[in-house]
Amino acid sequence: MVTLNKIYTKTGDKGETALGNGHRVGKQSLRVNAYGTVDETNATVGLARLHSTGDIDTGLALIQNDLFDLGADLCRPDMTKDADAEYSPLRVSSAQVERLEAEIDIMNANLLPLKSFILPGGSALAAHMHLCRTVSRRAERLCVELATLEDINQDAVKYLNRLSDWFFVIGRVANNGGLDDILWVPGANR
Repeated sequence: MVTLNKIYTKTGDKGETALGNGHRVGKQSLRVNAYGTVDETNATVGLARLHSTGDIDTGLALIQNDLFDLGADLCRPDMTKDADAEYSPLRVSSAQVERLEAEIDIMNANLLPLKSFILPGGSALAAHMHLCRTVSRRAERLCVELATLEDINQDAVKYLNRLSDWFFVIGRVANNGGLDDILWVPGANR
């Protein structure tokens, strides 16, 4: 368990931060940007939970915990040295990806097929789910870019990809099972 007795440390005052392996990098680094955007995704989920109840809220709580796992995974570079680590680094697992896939399949089975793209909005929860979706997509793009430069856990990238789909489907569920989705009408304002 982590103990945080002091919130500010002043160690980042010169624009650097420590990664999970103790190495210091600039706060503008791609890795820090990637896990920072995962943290931002988690904050948007926290806002969405103000509008969620029941099974949806339970699912969002699981996702918030997964997102902390993902942040821990991304802040610990150089997977080749995991075996040499003082403690086993936390890595997102394929089981977490598979859980999202199973939940998406169950929820999507009860929705009518889409015949148009939908616009973000509808209910408050659906609008928040679309915000979660777009922020998680940005986190995914940053992780994909990071993977072109450094070795990262591919299950982390897969997780983010499935997560944005999960948010999309929950947005439809929150819009009266998709009945209250706002459909895009191409060229409607020409």
